[in-house]
Amino acid sequence: MRGKRSKQYRKLMEQFSMTFGFREPYQILVDAEMVKDANRFTMDLAAGLQRTVHGKVKPLITQCEIRKLYADIDQPGGSAAIELAKTFERRRCGHHPDEYPKPLETMECMRSVVDPKSTGENKHRYVVASQNLDVRRMLRGIRGVPLIYIKRSVMILEPMADESVQIREREERRKFRAELKNALGKRKREEKEERDESEGDDDGSESDGENAERNKAAPAPASEKKAKKNRGVKGVNPLSMKKKKKPQQLPAKEAGKKLEAAPDAPAKRKRRRKAKSENGTTSNVSGAVAASGAGEES
Repeated sequence: MRGKRSKQYRKLMEQFSMTFGFREPYQILVDAEMVKDANRFTMDLAAGLQRTVHGKVKPLITQCEIRKLYADIDQPGGSAAIELAKTFERRRCGHHPDEYPKPLETMECMRSVVDPKSTGENKHRYVVASQNLDVRRMLRGIRGVPLIYIKRSVMILEPMADESVQIREREERRKFRAELKNALGKRKREEKEERDESEGDDDGSESDGENAERNKAAPAPASEKKAKKNRGVKGVNPLSMKKKKKPQQLPAKEAGKKLEAAPDAPAKRKRRRKAKSENGTTSNVSGAVAASGAGEES
């Protein structure tokens, strides 16, 4: 069995178990055609059913179906099919040979076993393994009936029928609403308990005046929260401000030397440039400029 199909079958049987209450070992009703095809494909029918439903199984066969196998004993593989059917548990369908000389059709026999009161429910939680397409179509109208058949030597578990899907969705909605209701009820109970406790505390404080006065006079415990003080508008964080640069200071020795040398040092001599006049005599340019400046001031 392929892994993907195996996971689908496991999930499907879990849905049947949660919605309709299927439990191991699963009771599987087998018809005569299923036994014949399993024998023809040389398939271990019980092991195949167990792999398909992913759990322990209890194969069952009705009296009408075993009678059909005995009627075809002369056919090729008839005796082997009978020996295989004998290993299954006999399910009494109530169709005795005295009343019914000829075995009932598979559809009628299966309907009388799965839904004896025609209520549309699989009361005894049977899983039906049938090769008859009409039988499977009829059983799809009954809620909660898993259907199995063999196709090309591969055992197939049909998806859940529409009737069963509707029941499953309705059950899921009911469970969801019940969980919500329980959660809301629990919350209401908790709120009511808290309200009752608070009212009880208030009544006790009003009745016992002395305790109330003692509690007022007693200092408040340190664990109680203090009222927040209004500190006004916060200023700039001084740690985030840029620090002012200090003027660069020389070492003490160099600063002392400069202070000592400053008054004794002679004034810096200015270089005087001499220029030649037209008559060949030299004149002091700086002196002339100084003299002209003095004349203007006067």
